[in-house]
Amino acid sequence: MFIRAQLSAQVATVVDFLVSIVLNQGFGIYYVYATLTGSVSGGLVNCAINYKWTFHTEDCGPMYVLFKYLLVWLGSIGLNLWGTYLLTEFLTMQQSRLHLTDSTAFILSKVITSVTVAVCWNYNLHRMFVFKDAQINNRLKNRIKQIKHRHGNKKTS
Repeated sequence: MFIRAQLSAQVATVVDFLVSIVLNQGFGIYYVYATLTGSVSGGLVNCAINYKWTFHTEDCGPMYVLFKYLLVWLGSIGLNLWGTYLLTEFLTMQQSRLHLTDSTAFILSKVITSVTVAVCWNYNLHRMFVFKDAQINNRLKNRIKQIKHRHGNKKTS
């Protein structure tokens, strides 16, 4: 499963990096916006591959997986954005000592941050929370039913 998850992550990372770098280097879009757009693109690809191939989600309905994926994805996007921003800013302040261009600092920051977030955050939460925990799905279903029932009662009162 880890190898399939890493292959899925690699495909998503290629999409993420291509979008980010093309937007930043090719179109001159500020690297934070380019990173956000790349993360969203890569995340969509990753979710689709993981749902169908990586984690074999027979016990998880797509709507519940999507809800949980969005929660994890928001954290991932935040970590990628802030990690890339902080590391890029740090490296550009060290430019004279490290002999890095702005472009190199951005790409290096993107790589380091992406790998760290993918292994430490995404893989673990996808494996243990998003794609495998049917009990959480049942609890979510029950909670949604409770909320609908309460709202239904309020409308008829």
